[in-house]
Amino acid sequence: MIPGFSYRRRFSDLSEKEILALAISSEEDDASIYRSYAEHLKKDYPDTAKVFVDMARVEDSHRKILIDKFQSRFGENIPLIRREHVSGFYARKPIWLIKNLSVDRIRLESEMMERDAYNFYTKAAQMTTDASTRKLLGDLAAAEAGHVSTTDKLVESHVSGDAKEMEARTSKRQLILTWVQPGLAGLMDGSVSTLAPIFATAFATQNTSTTFLVGFAASIGAGISMGLTEAVSDDGSISGRGSPFKRGIAAGVMTAVGGLGHALPYLIPHFWTATIIAMIIVFCELWAIVWIQNKYMEAPFLRATLQVVLGGALVLAAGILIGSG
Repeated sequence: MIPGFSYRRRFSDLSEKEILALAISSEEDDASIYRSYAEHLKKDYPDTAKVFVDMARVEDSHRKILIDKFQSRFGENIPLIRREHVSGFYARKPIWLIKNLSVDRIRLESEMMERDAYNFYTKAAQMTTDASTRKLLGDLAAAEAGHVSTTDKLVESHVSGDAKEMEARTSKRQLILTWVQPGLAGLMDGSVSTLAPIFATAFATQNTSTTFLVGFAASIGAGISMGLTEAVSDDGSISGRGSPFKRGIAAGVMTAVGGLGHALPYLIPHFWTATIIAMIIVFCELWAIVWIQNKYMEAPFLRATLQVVLGGALVLAAGILIGSG
């Protein structure tokens, strides 16, 4: 599920005052991220670091222009509204994780940051009725589009390959946003959240038919819930995460698969045979999650192992203990 989703505002429900406030805080965040990238890269990649310093200065200038426009229209009190307060708004990688990013990934992230900002200003301009504000947001959209060209050139100058390689990287990122991330979230939810009820039922009843029914119901129910939550949480128009239908399918199907993986063995009538096979499948599921996190999400292997395998083992143990008691 998506923590805090019910406390978010939809972007389409924001007022012009709130849109300007959101733009100001977003420019502040982006400038901070670019400076952190520059600090991280200045030792080994000084030329790239200088580009990020310049990009941070540009974001600062955008912020100042936006604040002036806000003050002229709405006064001095700028509402505190940030990306995490808006449903479907594009997210930024936490600054404290940049030590785990390669220089190529940082360049690609900056490229996508500018594309996200362009999409935001384009849609924000369409929602604004004040002529001067609409012009400002349109100008900022055009400026962000120019930054996309700058980051494209930055990547081309430092990373070997031609336009096809850049298109392949962009396509890969879109694949991750639309399919891999929702599918991984679903697999984690289905694999871990169903462990306790399935194994608690198994050890409490030692009846494979009952255990399978409980596992089947829990898996299908979780899949429907997770799929709907993912689909309605973000229409993808600003975040660039792609079709909500596709993301909902990925999250829902993988949630159900994660739970059914260790429910299906209980179709075997012999309790201990079914339970041992189910535990083996759980082990394989958890390590598959770790592998996907490490390969596609660049999560450090040790951290992913501790979070997923250890966490799953604790939930499994809790289910067995509860059922045995």
